[in-house]
Amino acid sequence: MDSRKLARLCREFADNKKAENIVILDVRKLSSVTDYFVIASGTSAPHLRAIVGEITDQLRNDHGLRPHAVDGTVHGSWVVLDYFDVIAHVMRQDARERYDLEGLWGDAARVKPGKSSTTKTPRHKAKK
Repeated sequence: MDSRKLARLCREFADNKKAENIVILDVRKLSSVTDYFVIASGTSAPHLRAIVGEITDQLRNDHGLRPHAVDGTVHGSWVVLDYFDVIAHVMRQDARERYDLEGLWGDAARVKPGKSSTTKTPRHKAKK
């Protein structure tokens, strides 16, 4: 799967569970480790668990993808899902502010939200 599409799917699945302030950073020109960071905030341990579960379950069930590594815990306020080309960071807001990944990777371009992969576009526009 294309890494940009994977990043957008991670954003979509995080949004399914009402993650806050979801950002995709394009770090291809800045890092040899990965192509994209997806950063999302949750409000509590159960909320983080729901977001992480949605991303991992949907990617596994619908696309046959599993993270190569998972680091952190929902109780530790930061979980990292490593899909090689995409690394998803699911964080509580206080951890996100403290570690400031967006500031650290400030030279990275932000990927604007695209159309949802599950949203169907009508073939014909209705005439007025």
